[in-house]
Amino acid sequence: MSLSSDARRLSLMVDYLFGEGVSRTLPDRGFRLYFSRRSGRVKLVHYEGRLFATVKPNGAFALTVYGAAMLSRSPRFRQNCVSVSDDAVRFVRGGKSVFCKFVSRVGKNIRPRGEVAVVDRKGRVVGVGTAVLSGAHMALFKSGVAVKVRAGLEQ
Repeated sequence: MSLSSDARRLSLMVDYLFGEGVSRTLPDRGFRLYFSRRSGRVKLVHYEGRLFATVKPNGAFALTVYGAAMLSRSPRFRQNCVSVSDDAVRFVRGGKSVFCKFVSRVGKNIRPRGEVAVVDRKGRVVGVGTAVLSGAHMALFKSGVAVKVRAGLEQ
């Protein structure tokens, strides 16, 4: 595939998964897509030699903290973020799950088993993971796991 078609494919995937217009924050060059030999589908996405995201078999992205930080510059991507209180930030950085009582704000695009970025009160990405509950329920509940964190900033 040519560079332009790889960039177009990545742009379409990001906009589909995280909201229309989110891909506009991505640089035009520097991305490299790695494909599965068996299926020919996108498997990994790197930006300038660093892992940006892994593509799951169902087509969803498993973002790295680096990838989420790049996308967090987009106001629309913030609808896929969970903001946590200052008490929980150090635990999330270490890779611990987010509990509902520490959730301070949720984006409206958060669905169960969806990819989310966990941010501090200033909007900096401190971890990435999978939502256990919908965004509306995270804000309502006072106990239980809201986000299962896959990677923290300090891991």
